[in-house]
Amino acid sequence: MVIYFSRQGENLVNGEIVRIDTGHTAMVAKIIACELGAELVPIIPLNPYPDGYQAAVELARKEAKYDARPHVRDLGIQWDRYERIFLGFPNWCGSFPMVIATLLEKQVLTGKRIYPFCTHEGGAFGKSLVELERLFPEAKWMPGLAVRGSRANKAGKAVTNWLAQRYEWEE
Repeated sequence: MVIYFSRQGENLVNGEIVRIDTGHTAMVAKIIACELGAELVPIIPLNPYPDGYQAAVELARKEAKYDARPHVRDLGIQWDRYERIFLGFPNWCGSFPMVIATLLEKQVLTGKRIYPFCTHEGGAFGKSLVELERLFPEAKWMPGLAVRGSRANKAGKAVTNWLAQRYEWEE
């Protein structure tokens, strides 16, 4: 399963705020799901993030500061069916969006292999991997893939190379 959170609207691309119709993480998630022939599941907050870039950043900072757990739609996923989960998110303020914690805290992750991937504009994973491993130590966190958001639509080769390595990591 490829599960991801992504945001469209105003976004930072190569240092400029531009409007995008498909979020960068969604682009990468679709490439991964296509390569794997996997189910593609978007994480959808009950209260959408603001369309404006600055307003979204301010809300993300506030959520991180207060360790908030924004509500998400029930995705209807039978988590016990999956041993491997590809988890995507944008790097917001140096870490993962809090909707990721909301989703994962409701699951039994013991023994699940989670392959994180993120989009960013220069910060790669930031501190998100360390924080995710601390919050969810029962999962087996696998090496991740960080893709610059402005290059998300051209991430095919990076995704292919990353996925080709996953069997070596599992040994």
